Amino acid sequence: METNEYLREILKSQDLADDSDEMKDLRDRRTKVETLLRESFPKASPTIRYGGSKAKGTLIKEFYDLDLIFYLAHDDASAGEALADIYENARKVLEKEYSVVPKTSALRIRSQQQVDFHIDVVPGRYTDDKKSDCFIYQASADKCRLKTNLDTHIAHVKDSGVVDAIRLLKLWKTRKGLRVKQFVFELLIIKLLKGKKDKQLAAQLQHVLREVKDAVDPIQVEDPANPSGNDLTSVLTSCWSELSLTAASTLTVVEDAGWEGVFGKVEKKDESARSAGLQRAAAAVVTPTRPWRGNE
Repeated sequence: METNEYLREILKSQDLADDSDEMKDLRDRRTKVETLLRESFPKASPTIRYGGSKAKGTLIKEFYDLDLIFYLAHDDASAGEALADIYENARKVLEKEYSVVPKTSALRIRSQQQVDFHIDVVPGRYTDDKKSDCFIYQASADKCRLKTNLDTHIAHVKDSGVVDAIRLLKLWKTRKGLRVKQFVFELLIIKLLKGKKDKQLAAQLQHVLREVKDAVDPIQVEDPANPSGNDLTSVLTSCWSELSLTAASTLTVVEDAGWEGVFGKVEKKDESARSAGLQRAAAAVVTPTRPWRGNE
């Protein structure tokens, strides 16, 4: 099988159909979470909608999360005066039904028995009536808040022209257990592939890995929603050495064994056996435990 055809097959194996059990379950969970939030804050009129990989088109079956934003109007204090209050009050509401794991700016929900629902709730407040820019809570940030724009994030990734490369490198990152925040990783990929959108997938992947391998220091990336006030390069600092070394070792594998040495074999059989074959291919690649869960 030709290399780029093979990579396309790997991508297909990572699709999550809208009518799949996983997506049906996510939609049901989203409805329940939204109902709980709206009923718990009856005086509020929050914006609740999809963010993350579902909205950006970067979802892969092996590692998927549903970001559910919970943004209040800029003058709405019904869920809390300060961002920290909104974050904490949303947590308390979600804990009525779920086990909640606080993250940097989001709230991860699980069942009381610790079954992961792949859902992060992101509380925030719009900066003005335009309902575009938003502040989200972040304890380590200046004034405990971070200015961002969900629509800008989604458009930046979705319209980047390199979504397929992002999905494949996300799969690579997941299987290697690399602890790099996914959105920052996506920004890095988009920056490195600027001007290379017309290249084939294999060339794009190799270019990104070479650039990461050869860079002594983390490559600078900025939040497209706040480029002058949110340099995200520091997020890469703690994981850069591991990321660079893994990129180098992966390039060696590709040189010696091709991309099948990275992603496993695709068994081309009849359609009924195709899915099982792809699952075996994924299982053939060593997959560590998931300490990186929550970096979506």
